[in-house]
This record gives sequence, C-alpha cells and structure tokens, in this order.
Amino acid sequence: MKKLALRIVTIAALAVVLAVGASCAKKEADKPKDITINMFQLKVEIKDALDAYAAKYSAASPGTTVKVETLGGGGDYGGALKAKVQAGQMPDIFMIEGRGGYDIWKDYIATLDGEPWIKDTDLAFKVDGKVVGFPVAIEGYGLAYNADILAKAGIDPNTLTTRAAYEQAFKTLEAKKRELGIDAPVAMAASVAGGMWWVAGQHNLACYWGGGLAFDDTSVIQNALKGQLDEARFAQYAKYVQLLFNYADKKILLNGSYDDQVGSFAQGRTAFLHQGNWVDPNMKQLGVTFKMGYAPHAFLDTVQTGLYLFAPSWYVVNSQSPNAAAAKAFLNSIASSADGHDYMVNGAGMIPAFKSVTLKPSGQLSQALMAANAKGGNYGVFFGMLPDGAGQNVFGPIFDLFAQSPSKIDQFTADMKKAIAGLPNK
Repeated sequence: MKKLALRIVTIAALAVVLAVGASCAKKEADKPKDITINMFQLKVEIKDALDAYAAKYSAASPGTTVKVETLGGGGDYGGALKAKVQAGQMPDIFMIEGRGGYDIWKDYIATLDGEPWIKDTDLAFKVDGKVVGFPVAIEGYGLAYNADILAKAGIDPNTLTTRAAYEQAFKTLEAKKRELGIDAPVAMAASVAGGMWWVAGQHNLACYWGGGLAFDDTSVIQNALKGQLDEARFAQYAKYVQLLFNYADKKILLNGSYDDQVGSFAQGRTAFLHQGNWVDPNMKQLGVTFKMGYAPHAFLDTVQTGLYLFAPSWYVVNSQSPNAAAAKAFLNSIASSADGHDYMVNGAGMIPAFKSVTLKPSGQLSQALMAANAKGGNYGVFFGMLPDGAGQNVFGPIFDLFAQSPSKIDQFTADMKKAIAGLPNK
C-alpha cells in the first residue's frame, strides 16, 4: 500500500514538472524573438548621425537592434549590394537612386502602400501607382560660394546668372589669387580613380538634363534615352564645363578625394565648391564660420536663377526579409517621431521630405535650398532615369578625360554624343 501511494505521489510530481515545463516552453515560444534589422546605405555624409539614431531606436525598442552599414563617397554601392545577394546577406533595408535601381532590385523591393508616412510627403517613390520607396531627404545644389571671398574680390553672387558672368568672375578671382589667399577659384573633383566621378558625370551633367527648364520637364533626358543629343544646348553646356575645369584647382580636379575638395573650400583656399547641401555636416565638423550660399549653375547664354532640387534616393524594404515588418516600423519612426525629426534636421543636417517636420536645418546651404524651394523657379534632377551604372561607367570617364585636357572641347562633345547614342542599348 505504501509502495502504491509512493508511486502515485511520484506520478503526480512528474505531472507537475511536465506541466511547468510545458508552460515555460509555451512562454518561451510566445516570447518575441530578438530581431536585427540590417540597413545598407550609401550616404557617407550622414553616417554618424544615422548610426546614432539607429542606436537610440534600438535602445528604446527591446528585442530589436538596427545595424547600419555605409558605403559611399564614390564606392561601388551597387556592386557591393550584388555581392551581398550572392553571399545570401541581402539587407532588410537598402537604398535606390531612381528607376534604374528599382529595375535591378524590384524582386527584392516590398510594396509600402498603407504606411502612415505616405500621406505626409509628395516625394514617395512610386512604380505603377504603388509606393515602394521612402524618401531619404530633399537635397539640392548650385555652385556653393564663400561670400567673404567674393566680397573681397568685388563680386556680387546675385549677378552670377549666365555663363558669361561666371567667366568674368573666375578671371577676377584668378587674377587676385595671391591677394585673396586662394589656390584656385573652384574646388571640383572629377577623377574616376579617386571615386569622384559622380560630381561631374552625375551632378554636373544633371544641369544639361534639366537646367533652365520647368521643374518637371524631362524632355532632354527622354530624348537622350532615345539616343538623341540636343547639340545647340549641349554646346553651351560644354563651354560651362570647360570653364569650371579651367579654373578648378588641378590637383583636386584630377586626383582629389571628397575630403580634399570639401576641405579646400572649408579652409578658404577656393571661392566656389561644386557640392550639394549634404556637405553642411562637414562644414560644421570643420569649424566653418564664413557666410556661404548658392549661385545657379548658369550654363546658358540666357539668364538662369534656379537651383537643383530633388529627392536623390529612397530607402526600400527587402520583400524577402523575415524582418520586413520591423524594417517598415523603423522607417516610419524616422518620419513620425520627434527623435526621427531631430535626427534628420539637427543630426544629419538634411531637409526632410515630410511636411509635418517643423524643425529648420542649421546648415547655411540647406537654408539656401529651403529659401529657393519657397521662392520657386528651380530645376529638376533626373540622373535617376538613366540606366544603372551610366554615370559611373559611361559618363564619368568622359568627364575625367575632358578634365585632363579642357581645351579638347570638340573631343568631349563627340564622346558625349557617342555615349548618348548608345544609351538605348544599355
């Protein structure tokens, strides 16, 4: 009888243990799994600010960690992304720069219809009526100038509205280099080997695509995609490029890095800088105190007063990722939270693409863009419509070659005409 009672107690105890174990197992199964959102992006100038925001978001989101990898400044972002696919390491969030990028990665791009931030922006990237891209920022550029240097040289930046006006200004600066303490009038880089192909082969070439036209007029680039060059328009554009190359610091133009180019301007060794408002954080880091602004890339014989404004890139979510929902939540936090707004404006120095953001950027170049945007009469930026790799592999080398011999304008024109004729085949 005692043995039977002992056996009953033992069975009962085992049942309790099993029940407790099952309960613990259920609780463990019900517990949310830790998620790591891997983000891959190409804007090197916002790296520190984005890393800090990702860390802050991760700390406030138990079970979720956001890791950001940055490859930019002329690095082969597209090639690196393709390598990640081959290695089975496709990120949860990555970046595209327009339709060319979308066409390559469309099998990995999730539809974002219904996300809360969509109603707060006019710049979501859409394909066939569906939202697929989260706008990183509004960016833009003209030819940045050091107002102090121009004032000492007797140059009013408001008069720089034609190519002829620029030619006179550059000649004045060149003649007064010693007096002004500058190395050259312009800081511009065009080296393919130095990773700076995008300054000329992408951003400057955008002047030809959209300069002097209505903001949404894509007729020039649409014709180029059919292989057609507007020869009269391009002749004026080529003279402007030649002018910039002739008066640029040759070391920076032919061999300089991003840091060389930006540093030269920040240190007052050049009067003009061919970069966009994304350099505002660099200017802050380098302790710039002089007044600066933007003059238009006025390459035409007729007056141009606008700047170039665009949403240059979009975050997209990997449709094949098990963490897609968490990735969407992270992006929404950037657009909708106070911390996200602070990151975009005060951290990264960007102009947000979202209407609900009331913060104003502190950077002078971003402020100049906001003023231009409010004024209107600006130009669109359409290099995102080009086939993937056209800027780096087709146009970049042509500008690099022209930079080495700016007198060979006829060769530059012939090379560009041939390159554009080949676009329909890419």
